[in-house]
Amino acid sequence: MNLQKIFLPIVGGAMVVMAWQAYGWAGAALAGGALVMYLLLHFNRMMHVLRKAADRPKGYVGSAVMLNAKLKPGVNLLHVMALTGSIGELVSTEGEQPEVFRWTDGSESQVTCEFKHGKLEKWTLYRPPVPDEASPPAAS
Repeated sequence: MNLQKIFLPIVGGAMVVMAWQAYGWAGAALAGGALVMYLLLHFNRMMHVLRKAADRPKGYVGSAVMLNAKLKPGVNLLHVMALTGSIGELVSTEGEQPEVFRWTDGSESQVTCEFKHGKLEKWTLYRPPVPDEASPPAAS
């Protein structure tokens, strides 16, 4: 179970109660306002990332190699979408854990990311083989 979903609302409620005990209604209003501001900033960032991702092709990234270098375990899907600028192509079946998304660049290099409960667990980079350059014709 994800403890963040339980822990953060409890901390927010405790913050409002402690502010009310220390400063009365003015403190509770200030703490409540701070919580609402935090939620609005998070919502605004999420909408910005999704609006930016809606304008790009699904599963496309500028450079798969650069994405591979920037990924870290434990980041959430929204963070990866902010890095790529697009929504990943869902590879796994919908609703199945772990969720697997793929991003491909113009040279057909691919980064496949595996998310378990919304957090990045592992990823793989696939680079297609480079065709051999045409050898110069043999001199006769």
